Amino acid sequence: MTEFQAKIGYEFKNLSLLSEALTHSSFSNENKNKIKCNERLEFLGDSVLSLVVTNYIFLNFKQLPEGDLTQLRASLVCEKTLYKFAKMIDLGKVIKLSRGERHGGGADRPSILSDAFEALIAAIFLDGGYESARDFIMNFIPDEIKNIHKKPIKDYKTTLQEIVQKNPGERLEYRLIGESGPDHNKHFVSEVLLNSNSIGRGGGKSKKEAEQQAAREALELMGY
Repeated sequence: MTEFQAKIGYEFKNLSLLSEALTHSSFSNENKNKIKCNERLEFLGDSVLSLVVTNYIFLNFKQLPEGDLTQLRASLVCEKTLYKFAKMIDLGKVIKLSRGERHGGGADRPSILSDAFEALIAAIFLDGGYESARDFIMNFIPDEIKNIHKKPIKDYKTTLQEIVQKNPGERLEYRLIGESGPDHNKHFVSEVLLNSNSIGRGGGKSKKEAEQQAAREALELMGY
């Protein structure tokens, strides 16, 4: 693990935390749960990551309104982005998987690597505190923001529609489910349904914004 710690730029005082962060549930199950898997650390790491990213973009992008900040954060903490970060530190080479999971390509599966990346954040947080976790996360965030700004901006509804259209027969629908506030300061809540099943909900000062935020939530849940 010495080489891996050098790669991530953090040396653990408690190596058992690192070991737990790198242990997938399949490995734990294969060993009759005698070894802790990283699922609880993933839960904590998700919150630490969100706090660090939210604080950074709030302080450094003062010109952006809430909706744009939400969009930027979603792009930075989604599965697709965390998978990219995990690949940058070769996380797949050190994660502990069952024999079947490894033979099945688990070491390169986005869901497994992105979850392990969040677990690693939590392990660093527990071992070295908030500042250590923040420093680790910030090795990735600024450059990724630059990459995001280089990409052509698409609205959430269009992006979601493009994804759903890849599967013929799938049907998207938006539905207004709430409206409150005085006429000069209305707040709308909409949900987006895929084949009559709700997959996202969002709010805004207009019906259009509410639908955009519902589509954003759906994309985030889908890992985009």
